[in-house]
Amino acid sequence: MKKMKRIGRFQVITDTVLQTCYSHVELAALAIAGGADTIQLREKGGSTRQMIRAAEQMYALCKEADVTFIVNDRVDVAIASGADGVHLGQDDFPIPLARKLLGKKAIIGGSAANIEEARKCLAEGADYIGFGPVYTTTSKADAGPVSGLDLLRDVAEAIPLPIVAIGGITTANAPFVLKAGAHGIAVISAVCCQNNPTEAARSLLLCIGT
Repeated sequence: MKKMKRIGRFQVITDTVLQTCYSHVELAALAIAGGADTIQLREKGGSTRQMIRAAEQMYALCKEADVTFIVNDRVDVAIASGADGVHLGQDDFPIPLARKLLGKKAIIGGSAANIEEARKCLAEGADYIGFGPVYTTTSKADAGPVSGLDLLRDVAEAIPLPIVAIGGITTANAPFVLKAGAHGIAVISAVCCQNNPTEAARSLLLCIGT
């Protein structure tokens, strides 16, 4: 029997641009302490060596806590650090090529903002879809137009993959996102930019009910 890949319901994406109080490694530790079951390293600047070093440390934390570790965009960093997988945008590294390099066991997520993009991710072999932005977000300058709950519901019904919603998700709206059919949520600001990331994560975890 084929073993199902473990796609988390509470993914925290680390960021050191929106906030500068914590490093990627520190944010990973704080989010894990708050109950995150998946950590994604998202870094668009800096050297590759620095990113690999951070990824190695984050993977070690995640492995010890039995938490999934994903690298955004950078397949090379995922390979170098031993990460569990990657998350790829529509204009990032091609999903089929990433699968060829990372192997069948790796978790590969694909970003989608509409049903057409979600179908493309499915056809290319993604294991889950990061869908959004569901709500208005300031975390990504290129986030695109808000999709809303109705489109999220349509995608969740049409695509036979776990849908991880992203974009402006908070403790106030997370229950509505899950009710619309999302498998889980992914957040940046709601944890990373809070005064106490661990407590912020715990509050979100209560909303998810894992």
